[in-house]
Amino acid sequence: MSSSYGENIKLTIFGQSHSPAIGMTLEGIPAGESICMETLKRFLSRRAPGKNDWSTKRKEADEPEFLCGFINNTTCGAPITAIIRNTDTRKGDYESFSYIPRPGHADYTAFVKYGGFEDHSGGGHFSGRLTAPLCIAGGICKQLLMREGINIISRIKSIGPLEDSGDLDRSTAEKDFPVIDDGQGKLMQEYILWAKSRGDSVGGTIECVATGLPAGLGDPMFDGMENRISQIVFGIPAIKGIEFGAGFAAAKMTGSRNNDQFFIENGTVRTLTNHSGGILGGITNGMPLCFRVAVKPTPSIAVSQKSFDETTLKETELLIPGRHDPCIVPRAVPCVEAAAAVAIYDALLGRRKELNGNSGYSK
Repeated sequence: MSSSYGENIKLTIFGQSHSPAIGMTLEGIPAGESICMETLKRFLSRRAPGKNDWSTKRKEADEPEFLCGFINNTTCGAPITAIIRNTDTRKGDYESFSYIPRPGHADYTAFVKYGGFEDHSGGGHFSGRLTAPLCIAGGICKQLLMREGINIISRIKSIGPLEDSGDLDRSTAEKDFPVIDDGQGKLMQEYILWAKSRGDSVGGTIECVATGLPAGLGDPMFDGMENRISQIVFGIPAIKGIEFGAGFAAAKMTGSRNNDQFFIENGTVRTLTNHSGGILGGITNGMPLCFRVAVKPTPSIAVSQKSFDETTLKETELLIPGRHDPCIVPRAVPCVEAAAAVAIYDALLGRRKELNGNSGYSK
């Protein structure tokens, strides 16, 4: 089971939705870096469940316990390992359909892959619960990137057919519902609650922007910044698509419109537009790195669906009980930031190694 990511730093995520704890190990972070634990906890709280009407009623404090890697909140060069204890689990919610795969979940494919030995409670290792340790790693990397002048912000771009308005030009991190236009956000919340009242769920999109990146991060072909970010972003359950810059809209443009023309501003190379999303040939060009992801509707819904019994292959009807988000999107916003932070910090360390080794330049 591949649960590791990174080239210059190595992130490994472990645990299951209802195991005693979930956690992560992050290797390769330089020694001597202080981390503000209060800032990290605030970041984790943005993802935590049970805080409002549009999230699951499962309540978890999501307090990280660091087992190693820090001395007085300062990295010591050893791998950083942290756990989050699962305290509000209900395995009994899943016993009635242990061998009946839930449509839209990984139950069936996990059964085929692991021969029935997989942990099906709450989705096991496939659960969105595993994004909590991802946010520990991403929260650490976000703090390190900010010291380099690199800031990562995000927002809910859409819920169902409803779009946020305005540009993502400021942080939404302090908002309970992270949008630019609060009026549109209110309509989105009402739409989520409407779906919830019907026992259904909705999806949406998330937009993420990283500013302050130097030109030169990433590599052509298979280690480009699109590749690196996409790989870790698709580790977030429910992500079904990603686009950078203009994305699919570029297919409708002419080359003269889509091309980002260059100009010089105070001795720095800039572009008049940013349809490329800050990446050319897999390498950052110094403009803001912009991408959007599509998040599917929560598959666990209180609507009768067709399924089958894996032990008898007989068809059956399934109604899923338990506590589930009617919309995953709001809690996935910091997860997307975390994924971007890990990918960008990994690429930043790689670029630093190149410059130090090949050209003699230091930080």
